[in-house]
Amino acid sequence: RAPRGRRWVAVYGVTAAALAALPVVAAACGLLVVGAGIRGSGAWTTAWDDAARAVPLGALTSFAVLAVVTLVGVRLLGRGVEEGYHAVRSRTGWQIWATQRLMDDARTTLYPLYASTLTPLWLRALGARVGKDVEASTVLMLPRLTTVGSGSFLADDTLIGSYELGRGWLRVERAKVGKRAFLGNSGMIAPGRAVPKRGLVAVLSATPERAKPGTSWLGSPPEKLRRTTGDSDTTRTFDPPTRLRVLRALVEVCRLAAVVVAFGIGVAVLLVLQAVAARAGLGAAALASPLVVIGAAVVACGVAVLAKWALVGRIGAGEHPLWSGFIWRNELADAFLEVVAVPWLGPGGVGSPALNLWLRALGSRIGRGVWCETYWLPEADLVTLGDGATVNRGCVLQTHLFHDRVMSIDGVRLDPGASIGPHGVILPAATLGAAAAVGPASLVLRGESIPAGTRWTGNPVAPVRS
Repeated sequence: RAPRGRRWVAVYGVTAAALAALPVVAAACGLLVVGAGIRGSGAWTTAWDDAARAVPLGALTSFAVLAVVTLVGVRLLGRGVEEGYHAVRSRTGWQIWATQRLMDDARTTLYPLYASTLTPLWLRALGARVGKDVEASTVLMLPRLTTVGSGSFLADDTLIGSYELGRGWLRVERAKVGKRAFLGNSGMIAPGRAVPKRGLVAVLSATPERAKPGTSWLGSPPEKLRRTTGDSDTTRTFDPPTRLRVLRALVEVCRLAAVVVAFGIGVAVLLVLQAVAARAGLGAAALASPLVVIGAAVVACGVAVLAKWALVGRIGAGEHPLWSGFIWRNELADAFLEVVAVPWLGPGGVGSPALNLWLRALGSRIGRGVWCETYWLPEADLVTLGDGATVNRGCVLQTHLFHDRVMSIDGVRLDPGASIGPHGVILPAATLGAAAAVGPASLVLRGESIPAGTRWTGNPVAPVRS
């Protein structure tokens, strides 16, 4: 029977509050820098000019505080954590939980560090064993118990190891990704399991208990998948020349511009509200704050739209190797979307007409009466949602796949009245026919066409039989 020490309930509560306050504390550190820059400013225009000059340093200060606290926190929390079973209400259980929360939050607050050449360095600094030439996106792991082999690829929102929870106990074991292995979007490795060398675990799929090198797996529970390895120019996939490495690094540095813009919009909101308060009182500032925040959200979403069209233009179906300008520019555009627009859009914007307008501005074709409760449309240009279609919370309309380090892009279409349940995933070139329904946490495979008026569910999907 697991221990039931009541004091650990309080410890978890205090820790949760502290972790929630971390972005606020980091922002406050950045605002102190801006405040020092505008101290003594007399006229309104002078204050704005001084603030504009101080914003870049303030933004980078805030970002650095988040990075340092996350790094130090994860390293300290990892001390003494070993494989095995640990009571939830224990020091080790608390360490594991807090590490997971920090790592999860970092994927949002430190987004520019992910899906970049810095990501392997960041994961190593956090305590993971990471080999050479690893490509990793927004991966969630327990660094102390994670090994990633050289040349492997970890796609968006992957989960490595983590913990299994049951009856008051946490189970953690070392998880491993073999050399040149691939873990697809939202792919999962349970504690104690491994993706084999040159193996593949597909989108939204689980890793099998045992697997031979070079095998591929799909679904949950996983089933063996036939896969043909594509031929591609290795100088654009696994062995890029120094010139391409330098060019990619230069593009990735530009992601900090998104951090500065997002922080600058926040500073502008505070300055406007301060001006209103100075002229008309705190009550007027409180009344004006919703309009000011909405205005900031419009500006933030507009900046993301401009960045998308300026950096990549209209995206069409095709293939692009990892080490190519399109991939880097596309990731830079994503940084503006995730760092600038999404925080200002907020939970209230998801599932609203405002989200539909924004997605249309990004290039999506969205009909009347569409309910869309997700912004995860990686290449928005290639998404078509017919009149009355429904896309529920947490869904991903996955318009690209990244196997063999080559991004293959194609469209996703929901015909009028079609729907996909919460946390479902639709892969490229797939179509849901009119009034077709796909259940929650389901996976629609690449190129699959769901007939009109039918119901499907599962991972991968299969017809629902009445």
